Amino acid sequence: MTTDKPTSSHDATQATIPVRVGIVGYGWWGKILAKNLSTSPWFKLEAIFEPDAPTRASMGTDAAQMRFSIEDDFQHFLATPGMEAIIICSPHQSHADQIVAASQAGLHVFCEKPLCLTLDDARRAVASCEKHQRVLGIGHERRFEPAVIELRQLIAEGKLGAILQIEANFNQDKFLALPKDNWRLSNQYAPVGPLTATGIHLVDLSIALLGPAESVWARLSTRGSNFENGDTLGIMLAFAGGANSLISAVLATPFDGRLAVYGSQGWVDIRDRTHPELPTGWDVTTMLRGQERQSYFVPAHPAALSNLEAFAMAIRGVRPYPVSHREMLANVSAVQAIMNSVRSGTIEAVAAP
Repeated sequence: MTTDKPTSSHDATQATIPVRVGIVGYGWWGKILAKNLSTSPWFKLEAIFEPDAPTRASMGTDAAQMRFSIEDDFQHFLATPGMEAIIICSPHQSHADQIVAASQAGLHVFCEKPLCLTLDDARRAVASCEKHQRVLGIGHERRFEPAVIELRQLIAEGKLGAILQIEANFNQDKFLALPKDNWRLSNQYAPVGPLTATGIHLVDLSIALLGPAESVWARLSTRGSNFENGDTLGIMLAFAGGANSLISAVLATPFDGRLAVYGSQGWVDIRDRTHPELPTGWDVTTMLRGQERQSYFVPAHPAALSNLEAFAMAIRGVRPYPVSHREMLANVSAVQAIMNSVRSGTIEAVAAP
C-alpha cells in the first residue's frame, strides 16, 4: 500500500519552473482553487474559461489581481499561449469531453470530482490521457490530509490488523444558501446530490483502503430541504473478503466530518473540526489491542493545495501522481452503481474498473 505524502509550498525541494495552468469554471470551488494556486510556487495561473456572462462580468478584480485572462470560448482557451495544464471545475457531464479535448491539445488535466458519472466516460477520458501521455489528476484531496496519511501508514504497517469495516460521514448545509437554479442542486447536472457533493470523497477513501468495491446498497431522500437531487444519502459498500464501508452524506445539517476504520487489532477515528474548505485541524483517537486509548490533535493542512502540487510534481517528473487510473475508474464505477441502487432500491453490482 502506498500513501500520499503531503506537500508544502514552503518546501525548498519543490523549487521548479511553475506549471502554467488554466481553470475551467469560476464558481465556488473554482475561486477557491484559483486562490490556492496564487499561493504556490508550483503554478502560474494563465487563463480561466467561464461560459456564464454574469460570472465573467464579476471577475474583473480577481483577473487584475491574479493576472489571468478571461475566456468565453473553450477551444480558444485551450490554445492559450504557453499553457501546459488545465483544472476542470465545470458541471460533471462536461468532464469527459473536456478531458479528451484538453489531452488531445497536449495539455495535462486535473479534474474535480467526480471524474465522470459513467464508467464508459471515465474509461474514455483515462484512455485519452494515456494515449497522449498526459498526467491526469483528480480532486480527491481527502487522501492528502495528514491524519488520513497517518492512518494509511498504520494500516500498511499492519498495526490495525485486517480491516473489518469503515464508518464515515461528510455532512454540510452550505448548499442551503445556493439559488434554486444552481447546477449543483439539479437532477440533470448533479444527480444524487449528496453523493457527488460530499459522499464521493468517502467512497474514494474506502477504495484507497480496501480496493475496488464489489456491490452497494444506497438510499436517497429529501428531508431537510427542497433540493430536487436529494439531501440525505446512506450507502453501504461491500468489498472483497467481507469488509464494508458505511457512508453518510447529508446536505441539510451543519457540518460534521468523520472517518473511522475498525481493524482486527485496533481502530482509528478521525474527526474534522471544520469544513475542508477552510480546515482547522483534526481530532484523532486510536485504540490498539493491549494499549491505552490515545487522543491527539493534527494541525490544519491545505490538502486541496497538496493535491494540486502533487499533480504539478508529476508533470515536472518529480514523482508519479499518487492516485492511480485504476482507482479513479473504481471510484466512478462505484458512483455509477450507487446511483443505480438509489433508482432501483436494491443491491447493485459494481463493475470491475
